Amino acid sequence: MTSLLYVECSPRKQRSASIEVAQSFLEAYREKHPGSTVQQMNLWNTDLPEFDEETMGAKYTGLSGGVRTFSQEAAWRRIEQLAKPFLAADNIVFAVPLWNFSIPYKLKHLIDLISQKDVLFNFDGTGFSGRLTGKKAAVIYARGLDYLSNSTSTPQAEYDFQRPYMEMWLNFIGISDISTIIVEKTLHGPEIDVQARADAKRKAAILAGEF
Repeated sequence: MTSLLYVECSPRKQRSASIEVAQSFLEAYREKHPGSTVQQMNLWNTDLPEFDEETMGAKYTGLSGGVRTFSQEAAWRRIEQLAKPFLAADNIVFAVPLWNFSIPYKLKHLIDLISQKDVLFNFDGTGFSGRLTGKKAAVIYARGLDYLSNSTSTPQAEYDFQRPYMEMWLNFIGISDISTIIVEKTLHGPEIDVQARADAKRKAAILAGEF
């Protein structure tokens, strides 16, 4: 039995383009893969601890090969628990809106917490190696403006830190099989918004069948 982890990154549940497209993906995925389990991680309902002094101490104690204190060990177990769904899932799908040309701070918070040595990656004398090899990822990006056509107001090379960051991170933790769906111009009025979402939802349903 395969398993899918769905990471939802928008707080805007009723009007979110990324969530709407992701739901089309999940509906098609469940239909095409009836034996698969789907676990949802809603970042706005997930308790993300601060990367505080105890957690930082636990990190560097581990890196130096020392023995963690009781409080450091407790802090590190929180990190490992947050990372566990990513390690356990066969495949992962993200619904990611664009915030200030990048990803929402909740997603960055999660990434900062779980991207640790011996958690999501290994590090030795030969360098870094991700621990999530063999998994697939699909990322659904939503953007209010037009980036793909390199418009004069928001050219992709200068303004898009959303997709490059996600793909770099996924590759870093070992996932190289990455599929992308982008829904853009959701701020350009209802006509364009409806069509953009419909096109992305069709692509999502097709991708889910192949996932």
